[in-house]
Amino acid sequence: MESPLNHPATPEAGRRPGEPASAAPASPPPPEPGAPLPGDHRWWLVEEGFDLAREHEVESLLAISNGYLGTRASLAEGSELSAPATFVAGIYGRRSEPGAVPALVTAPDALRLRLVVEGEAVALDHGETLEHRRALDMRRGVLWRVWRHRTPAGRITRIRERRLASLADRHVLLQVVELVPENYGGRIELESRIDVAVPVQPLAVPPPALTPVPDASGAASPARLALRAEGTGAVVAFAVDSSLDADGRRLAPQIEASGSSVVERWSFTAEIGRPCRLTRVIAVHTSRDAASPAAAAAEHVARLGAAAAERIQRAHVAAWRARWQGADVVIDGDDDAQRAVRFACYHLIGAADPGDERVSIGARLLTGGVYMGHVFWDVEVYMLPFYIYTHPPSARALLMYRYHTLPAARAKARALGWRGALYAWESALTGEETTPSAVVAPDGVVVPIRNGEQENHISAAVAYGVWQYWRATGDDAFFLDAGAEILLETARFWASRGEWGEDGLYHIRHVIGPDEYHEDVDDSAYTNVMAQWNLERGLEAARLLRERWPERWRVLEDRLGIEPGEPESWGDIAAAMYTGFDPDTGLFEQFRGYHDLEEVDLSALEPSAGPADILLGRERTMRSKVIKQADVVLLLYLLWDRFPPEVRRANFRYYEPRCANGSSLSPSIHALVAARLGEMELAQRYWRQAAEIDLANNMGNAAGGVHGAALGGLWQAAVFGFAGLRFGERGPELEPHLPPGWRALRFPICWRGRRLRVSTDGATRPEEGP
Repeated sequence: MESPLNHPATPEAGRRPGEPASAAPASPPPPEPGAPLPGDHRWWLVEEGFDLAREHEVESLLAISNGYLGTRASLAEGSELSAPATFVAGIYGRRSEPGAVPALVTAPDALRLRLVVEGEAVALDHGETLEHRRALDMRRGVLWRVWRHRTPAGRITRIRERRLASLADRHVLLQVVELVPENYGGRIELESRIDVAVPVQPLAVPPPALTPVPDASGAASPARLALRAEGTGAVVAFAVDSSLDADGRRLAPQIEASGSSVVERWSFTAEIGRPCRLTRVIAVHTSRDAASPAAAAAEHVARLGAAAAERIQRAHVAAWRARWQGADVVIDGDDDAQRAVRFACYHLIGAADPGDERVSIGARLLTGGVYMGHVFWDVEVYMLPFYIYTHPPSARALLMYRYHTLPAARAKARALGWRGALYAWESALTGEETTPSAVVAPDGVVVPIRNGEQENHISAAVAYGVWQYWRATGDDAFFLDAGAEILLETARFWASRGEWGEDGLYHIRHVIGPDEYHEDVDDSAYTNVMAQWNLERGLEAARLLRERWPERWRVLEDRLGIEPGEPESWGDIAAAMYTGFDPDTGLFEQFRGYHDLEEVDLSALEPSAGPADILLGRERTMRSKVIKQADVVLLLYLLWDRFPPEVRRANFRYYEPRCANGSSLSPSIHALVAARLGEMELAQRYWRQAAEIDLANNMGNAAGGVHGAALGGLWQAAVFGFAGLRFGERGPELEPHLPPGWRALRFPICWRGRRLRVSTDGATRPEEGP
């Protein structure tokens, strides 16, 4: 159940002081091409015209999602390069090829339409487009499209479409299309279709196949389609109720269902200038939430019906208003930055489902199929803070996914000869390791992937997320039921993962740190110091349990087989951890031997496009000091208070010029740390780089879905970097460093059950909001 703190009892409870009651109507005026956007333009993301070459990218950016499902912003009628897809959280399949791993199913687009006027198709590649605009209303979670089309015979049709994935009823998609014959009257044929045969996203690794599940009900209405995923048997089912208002009457569709599609058709005579309106309510259920998904979807849509469209949208808009009340970051003085941070919040809000603690968030959220919907450390380090401080129920659900996959983490550690819990570098529904064993590089070379075995720092990331959530919420029930066990088992893993050296110190060898350009290294500073922190938190969790909850401690002690003195041994190991720190220079050596590698001037590679490991070659990159992404710099941020100011500055200035930022995870962290250090020109440059990963597609891969870690990192850069929000012994504290042009920065946070409103325009301490 979602917290009343974040969901006001009435829609108007989410209104800001002084904001008119009509500020967020259920149906804002549709944005006409060439006309000003309704309301504040900083809430809109707009694509004017149509650029076929950018279509995959635009489909990602303008996607709609609600944590249960997401659908790309493909044109309803499709295009030559459309990549339509619906993604449903937790529905994975597995192809039959050797070495295949689970992948999020790419289900059909449920919003497909075909329009024919007097025998002529209305399509972008047929006839003439007079005007065209798609506009994402991020405030209300509604995607609009306005299109004026002229057929070769000269008939002009105006089409207005709005679509949403309901945040109030997460099983529901809504599509409303208005057609206006501007200069003709005549016969119109309209067809809607959900079809498994429609081409899906082009991916390097084909997604698992979907096969139809026969409908045993024999019912013709509502139209429905159930599909089974290859390799897992997971089922996703669609049901749709549609109605068309035309000729002054409501027309029911003719329904045609085959094994692989459901089609609804209307044929009618339209009058010149008289609008026709199609309303479609689509319900989606899966085998994860219903024994008979097709029946559940049909019952769901029958309860709602197409006549409920406006009620569905009002509830959806109210839910978005409530979420924005707890999440909106306001930047005065920089409209581009304002839109970027709202874009980040919009997609993060749409990625999490607080009602489902058995799933987490894939790297590209529910907007694209790249990385196969796999869950990485991105969630705990980059995205989770947004949820912790804006919507704790979502954060709790994400961490409970890690608790439910703890058995798989134990099994992985055991299989590799260690104790405790080693989380999968890439995981799906069960938490088992799903990292592919190899990948084909752009030059055609088959490169083995060792991350699943060596990128062990993910266990510390999960523990870090657990601790940050508990500290911010005071959710003792979570700590006792799940969090403490994760802390104990991850600490136990680190206590078995390393070995004692002749120098009397504890070493962790054969790992990959966040800098993935260097593999199979020893004593990664990031890995070792985060392991050290994890061991300390494991010991602290054991002490807290003994002192405050002795009965729970006895249960865990017995069930986990914790030996007398074992937690204290974790403290001894932490104290003896090799960190690579040099007190003379104040530097951490990123890993043992790093300082002996080749220096490469990254500026000499500019303005060449492409990752450094491609430009230099993989082998030379591994022999150089070039870093893929924030590594030691990330460590500085995560454990900020652990290091004195001179150590933070020395390490940032040493490692920042050596980082190629070859990952979307990197620029936001550099922006955050630079801002905290007061290096504002550098901070602003990295902020823009992070903001443009999706909005300007500066990495060239937004077509595969938006970058969840980059979006979470951008929010953190604003809140923890530029605003300088930190949490000390007395609670939240501010040390702001605003970029030039930013007059003020305001945002809400949740802290220990209270919502605080934070401002940097003169206030140095958060004040409790209304």
